[in-house]
Amino acid sequence: MDRQQNQSNPGVPVAAAADVRQVISAKRSLRIALRVALVLMLFTLAPAQKKSSCIECHSKLEDTRLSAPAKLFDNDIHRARGLSCNDCHGGDPNADTKEGAKDPRKGYLGKPKTLDIPAYCGKCHSDANLMKRFNPSLRVDQEREYYTSNHGKLLKTGEQRVATCISCHSVHGIRSPKDPLSSVYPSNVAETCSKCHASADYMRGFGIPSDQFENYKKSVHAKALYEKQDLSAPTCNDCHGNHGATPPGIASVANVCGTCHGRQAELFQVSPHKAAFDQRQFGECIKCHSNHFIAKPSDEMLGTGDKAVCITCHTAGDKGFIAAGSMRGRIDELIASVDRSTEILTRAERAGMEVSRPKFEMKEATDALTHARVLIHSSSAAEVDKVVAPGLAASAKGYQAGLGALAERSFRRKGLAVSLVFILFLATLVYLKVKQIERRQNESAEGA
Repeated sequence: MDRQQNQSNPGVPVAAAADVRQVISAKRSLRIALRVALVLMLFTLAPAQKKSSCIECHSKLEDTRLSAPAKLFDNDIHRARGLSCNDCHGGDPNADTKEGAKDPRKGYLGKPKTLDIPAYCGKCHSDANLMKRFNPSLRVDQEREYYTSNHGKLLKTGEQRVATCISCHSVHGIRSPKDPLSSVYPSNVAETCSKCHASADYMRGFGIPSDQFENYKKSVHAKALYEKQDLSAPTCNDCHGNHGATPPGIASVANVCGTCHGRQAELFQVSPHKAAFDQRQFGECIKCHSNHFIAKPSDEMLGTGDKAVCITCHTAGDKGFIAAGSMRGRIDELIASVDRSTEILTRAERAGMEVSRPKFEMKEATDALTHARVLIHSSSAAEVDKVVAPGLAASAKGYQAGLGALAERSFRRKGLAVSLVFILFLATLVYLKVKQIERRQNESAEGA
């Protein structure tokens, strides 16, 4: 082989070629050795997987009551953050015996009592320094806030059937609130609350109705959340709070609704209803809209008809009754005007006429209708009329544009018909003239 290489490279001696091969081989061996050393170094520097005799033992048990926690913990947010059983329960996760793992001298705590659960979770979640290591965005006042809730207040009295941390977040399979499988993910919150609040037997001892979840599922809020997948739609905790869960009181319910419906709340505060509702201790929003079963608002709720909520307080002849009828009348007038204008513009468009500009300008009328429906919370017919009047003017302008477009179309059709008749008349004259010339030519040919 050396001879062959030497023949192919006659200028290189055999010994020199051998030296070159040895150098190349040495470099290759060095690269391989470096790669192996790098891999070993990475394994050496990588943090060792924390041993947990708790999980190793419990996951093998046949009793599902004891093995389930270890299996659930696979998807727990605490495990994802590097925590393990001993971080909550104490003990020695490195021990190889049950007694060693559950050594009280190592701080072992078994299943906590219901009364102790908030403080049990609060060991970490109320420690600002500790939470900064894992999730600085989490609040550290949840435990304190919990004791301001109805749940927390009852727990302090010794009542153990109330919700605690684990009632809502579960125990060993706690997921991030952003996880769709989490029990506190927005679309799952109502169902989580219903585990207690939808049970008539369970709630009977507290004197609380158990139909909230059933009513909520029929509400406009639930339809937005479940059907439209709008995660910003209100669910239980948006109105009642999270850890400080407390039903809004008569004086605060409007503030709760007003966090989303700000304009309506602002108008109500300056309306004649404000003083009347305060005097009679009416819940400002729920008096007309209910609380859990909040139906989609409709124009039928306004006015003096059978389905109007106004007549639950107002009777024929009083100022409120007259104002409700006036506001409903003006809104109905605008609706009818918008419908009529939209219909004629649509007809003109289908007929091939250019009406894009007047259709766009109709937005002023539809915006006025939306604004008027909000302004009814002021309970002022004059305020409603201020926006209805320009809306009617814009709608009337659109209607006139539609009439003009259809009139132009009719004019064009008539002009086209006249043109066609004239063209046919001329064609007939030409045809007759041609026939006359042909006849003369034939007569001349016969006379010759």
